[in-house]
Amino acid sequence: MNRRTLLAAAGLLVSVPLAGCSSSSAASDDKGFAAGDGSYTTIEADKRQPAPVLTGTSLDGTRLSTADSAGKVIVINVWGSWCAPCRHEAPGLSKAASQTSSIAAFYGINTRDLDRAPAQAFARAFSVGWPSFFDPDGDLLLKFSSLPPKAIPSTLVIDRKGRIAARFLGEVSTISLVQIIRQIAAEKP
Repeated sequence: MNRRTLLAAAGLLVSVPLAGCSSSSAASDDKGFAAGDGSYTTIEADKRQPAPVLTGTSLDGTRLSTADSAGKVIVINVWGSWCAPCRHEAPGLSKAASQTSSIAAFYGINTRDLDRAPAQAFARAFSVGWPSFFDPDGDLLLKFSSLPPKAIPSTLVIDRKGRIAARFLGEVSTISLVQIIRQIAAEKP
């Protein structure tokens, strides 16, 4: 298989899980992505599954791994520079990251941007203060089998033991995210 065929197949794998999502209540002129409905799921501590340790490169090409934040609550936001709901939620995510910086580490997964430049411009424009994985083919998204991020944007919260504790499909509010992070951080390790 040549590279073009592999990229097309990977794109299809990412698109199929995302296509089943409901549309967001937020207005959007973007086409070709599935937005979430704003719902969230929390998992009882005794029913949580391990989250994958993500490794890859950041938007600027440097090495990045969620293993560097082991023992903290980890928040992973899936976004794309082309996604209107992602642009809308970015300021709230920044507030949540600021309010929980002592107990949580934030990471992004930039998906479906085939070039780093639009993703880097998004991060600059919205003052994204946390690192994001550059994942144009959706390889990192496929690692989440127990509670996959099925929409763009999606936000996953991983507990201090490295297990998926919550998932938001679609835009997440600052208040909701901060509340869940604090709740999960307060759990006994």
